[in-house]
Amino acid sequence: YFHFFKKNVRPSSIRYSDLSWYKLVKKPAFNKRNIVVILRLLALAILILALARPQSGSTSRDVESEGIDIMLALDISGSMQAEDFKPHNRLYAAKEVIREFIRGRSSDRVGLVVFAKESVTQCPLTNDYSVLETFLNQVEIGQIEDGTAIGLGLASSVNRLRYTPGKSKIVILLTDGNNNAGQIEPLTAAELASILGIKIYTIGAGRPGESYFNAQDPVTGRSVLYRLPELDEKILREIARQTGGEYFRAKDEEALASIYKQIDEMEKSKIKVKEYTQYADLFPYFLWAGLGLILIETILNQT
Repeated sequence: YFHFFKKNVRPSSIRYSDLSWYKLVKKPAFNKRNIVVILRLLALAILILALARPQSGSTSRDVESEGIDIMLALDISGSMQAEDFKPHNRLYAAKEVIREFIRGRSSDRVGLVVFAKESVTQCPLTNDYSVLETFLNQVEIGQIEDGTAIGLGLASSVNRLRYTPGKSKIVILLTDGNNNAGQIEPLTAAELASILGIKIYTIGAGRPGESYFNAQDPVTGRSVLYRLPELDEKILREIARQTGGEYFRAKDEEALASIYKQIDEMEKSKIKVKEYTQYADLFPYFLWAGLGLILIETILNQT
């Protein structure tokens, strides 16, 4: 019986989970200890940077511009109708070149005087160049009785510059004839300019030799051929010499444009630039960041 019972009774056993799969699972690359070490190293590096007292700077510029006061004196007598500045007449070419000259200024005050038998201030000194261009566009032959009062044109220009506060003052005179009108002689106006420290650049317009132009006779209404007066280069040179300026001869529109460019180069505004750099200390940001990492490390160590 005992033998039979032993033979039929199964042996007892204990069931448990199969953990063989656990060996196949990869262990995490970081554990809490690794994280604590990394935080400690980061905190140390940031605190070292804080001790170096890093700074950031912002730069500002203070630009001071000392502008020039410029009066443009333009002859609008009948002879400026001459078409030797082809394809246009002398006045048209002069206006185009003067317009480009105005557009090339930035901090200067510029005004315009026109003259024939009398002189008129077409536009007083201004740094509103769009307004000045508007007045320039309105200039035309015949708005003043015919003649060439160079002295009056200069005197009006000098008078406009007389009380201006600018340190640098110049007149650019453009004419194609000789002084034949007005009560003021050109050299008298030049002497006054010299006393006031005003420099005059003179420009003689027109080709050398005899020139003619067609114009309508005011009485008969017929087209008449007029002979142009000779350009008085001697007086223009003397005006420039007395005032420390320079005389130029413009034989065509291209030469006239080149002359105004030369004057533009000689009479540049003085610009002073001062730089200021303001520094901000970044030390507190690095210090608090380092202390924050140390605090996090401490909390992790306690958990």
